[in-house]
Amino acid sequence: MTRPLDVVDLGCRPYREVLELQRALRLGRLDGTVPNDLLLLVEHEPVFTLGRGTHQASLPMPAEQLRARGADVVEIERGGDVTWHGPGQLVGYPILHLSHLREDLHWYLRTLEQALIDGLAGLDIMAGRNAGKTGVWTNGRKVASIGVHVKQWVTLHGFALNVQPDLSWFDLIVPCGIHGVEMTSIRRELDSRETDAALWHRTLATVTEAFGRAFARQPRRLLAVAELPLYPSHHG
Repeated sequence: MTRPLDVVDLGCRPYREVLELQRALRLGRLDGTVPNDLLLLVEHEPVFTLGRGTHQASLPMPAEQLRARGADVVEIERGGDVTWHGPGQLVGYPILHLSHLREDLHWYLRTLEQALIDGLAGLDIMAGRNAGKTGVWTNGRKVASIGVHVKQWVTLHGFALNVQPDLSWFDLIVPCGIHGVEMTSIRRELDSRETDAALWHRTLATVTEAFGRAFARQPRRLLAVAELPLYPSHHG
């Protein structure tokens, strides 16, 4: 029998708030009070996150200047370099107990990439990997970034898929520490006449389905964070 995956649509929320939610749910998943693996889906207010691998050269502009432009700057425990999150970008935070799947970080990263590649294929975008670089690419441009943290084999952080963001935010940094990288979005690659809302919801649906297939989980949609009280570890 396929295990369930609880999918929670958080809407648009500040990064720090969702970070604390992830940490609380990880503890609940670890001690069993959170019964199922989860996928949190969210759109953030503008924020630059600095992973453990962030190089000074990846931040041409000091943090205080980035904040002056209206974005938060947060140092976090995930792997990888600096990236940006903000409106128009679908961010996914899987809270998975890998002991019930496979205790293998390399496998987890590659499976996460495959879920996004398959989800993009459902949108008629041919995407793939770039050898030696974590993330998902299409036509030589990067469309999704991945940065994770695993503690006691329960996952935190995850992926950021550019649906229709203002890509100029990436010009303020060296995204993921990759010099010369060109960022793109689903909107740019499709050149679609769909409304923003229609493209967003279609992307959310295809990515959720692909994620479930990749990790052998059955998505069970929870419409909003208000339905999370069934998880005692949620303190927000």
